[in-house]
Amino acid sequence: MSKEDSSVCFGVGLLLGVVGGVIAAVLYAPKSGEETRKDVENVITDIAQKYTPEINEAKKNALTSIDMMRYNLEKQYNKISETLKARQIAKAKEKESIDYEVN
Repeated sequence: MSKEDSSVCFGVGLLLGVVGGVIAAVLYAPKSGEETRKDVENVITDIAQKYTPEINEAKKNALTSIDMMRYNLEKQYNKISETLKARQIAKAKEKESIDYEVN
């Protein structure tokens, strides 16, 4: 993982931690259920509006990282698959040559 990916992951984790802390604080506040729900809704709306660009950037970076990992995994899979096919062909040729020598 690159340093930039680590920074993005840290930022997302920090943001989620802050959101969780705010929600926990609101839920444990001595208010009625209706007031608490309204407060939670307001906090979530404010956070969503305030951090939308950062959230979108983190999402874009995460999707790019996922695409890159998928590409690398497919590349490795194809390499392994080709190696296995080459071994199978080599074994078949070896067996064919042994069968030919016996007959």
